[in-house]
Amino acid sequence: MRTKKGFNLRTVCGENIIVAEGKENIDFSNIISMNESSAYLWKEVTGREFTCEELAELLTREYNVEKETALKDVTALTEEWKKAGIIE
Repeated sequence: MRTKKGFNLRTVCGENIIVAEGKENIDFSNIISMNESSAYLWKEVTGREFTCEELAELLTREYNVEKETALKDVTALTEEWKKAGIIE
């Protein structure tokens, strides 16, 4: 997987949101809000290939969470990101 070009994480009024930038994303009308852990993951993998296993490893290093739980959570998270059209 890879984050799509032109989708950037911004903090607006204390909220982490994904902002669409560039001509290729001109029809993007969703607002994607991210909690602290999903924003952390987005920052870590923006612009490069990644796997669910890698995201789970990042979570276990940053937060006090077991690998199995982290993998379940990032699998659900990446499905949401795919539905939102911000990763490919």
